[in-house]
Amino acid sequence: MVASPHTEKLAAHLRMLKDRSGRGYDRLGKEAGVSGSSLHRYCSGLGVPTDYRVVHAFAKVCGASAEELRELHRLWALADTDRDVPAVTAKENPEPDVPEPAVPAQANPGPDDITPLEITPEATGEPRRARLPEKLSSRAAILAAVVTVLLVAGFVWLPSEGPAGGSAAVGDKLLYSPACATVSMGEHDECVREVQRLLVRAKGKLAVDSDFGPETLRRVTAFQVLAGVTARGVVDEDTKKALYAQKASMTTWSPAKVAKRIREVFVEDPDTAVAIARCASFLDPLYVLPNTNGSRNWGVFQISDARLRDLDGTPLRAFDPDWNIKAAHRLWSVRHDFHDWPSCQAALKGTPKS
Repeated sequence: MVASPHTEKLAAHLRMLKDRSGRGYDRLGKEAGVSGSSLHRYCSGLGVPTDYRVVHAFAKVCGASAEELRELHRLWALADTDRDVPAVTAKENPEPDVPEPAVPAQANPGPDDITPLEITPEATGEPRRARLPEKLSSRAAILAAVVTVLLVAGFVWLPSEGPAGGSAAVGDKLLYSPACATVSMGEHDECVREVQRLLVRAKGKLAVDSDFGPETLRRVTAFQVLAGVTARGVVDEDTKKALYAQKASMTTWSPAKVAKRIREVFVEDPDTAVAIARCASFLDPLYVLPNTNGSRNWGVFQISDARLRDLDGTPLRAFDPDWNIKAAHRLWSVRHDFHDWPSCQAALKGTPKS
């Protein structure tokens, strides 16, 4: 099986960290809480960890910086997305009889760049259109032109309804245009830029770069929870309405305030508690991390869906930093340790407390 470009880039970053550490796979595995053979597989591009915390723990024991950790999370999310994309084989998609013009490859495309696979008919699920004969009769050409004019006129004349069933005019609300029917992970266009712009208007912290990557996915999911719409991670009609209506504010605590509150709650071991939270979420109260099994982790201490049920919580409550911190302390109190955060706990072993 050939690794995807995102998997290869993730593996290259992991190898770089491993080589820089000067340690072997077995030793790094013991420190990160994962087997040495698994680390070798991930660094070789033969597999992608099902849980980002494995990547995070490995990177931490290798001495990765905060910037490197953010880049690794981005690459892991992209590689994890590729896991569900079936490989395209020549047998399944035979080449057309008439060769198509070659498309020049981009120079040094980035991880979020749209690849040719994403825009081919096979990738979109649409049938490949047959080419028209070069010698099309003039009568057929005239007929085609007339049909085109009628279709265009029909689209102009037909009244359309907005998402709420009201006025037809799209106006300056780009997301209501047909081109932005749904906006989701992996897209790179003006629809994504509009989503990002609206999230920033809602006080969300993210880059407006037209790339729907992991950062945008986290912010979209957080906004959906705060706005009370289904948190699918896809910008659907309900999410568009909520964004334009400014239905929710993403204003939350600063990392400094989060750390201060953690120290107040975890009086037994405040330094380790802050380090665990920083490892889990970068002290971001609205941090969301999807898992490959469909579940997600929420908030400062990245409390999982299963743990939320145990704690009688919800994703919305988990975004309340005070509730999240107190809930994490309840989990800590069971055994007076951080066993609910095994990857972060393993990554912190042997490191000085902050």
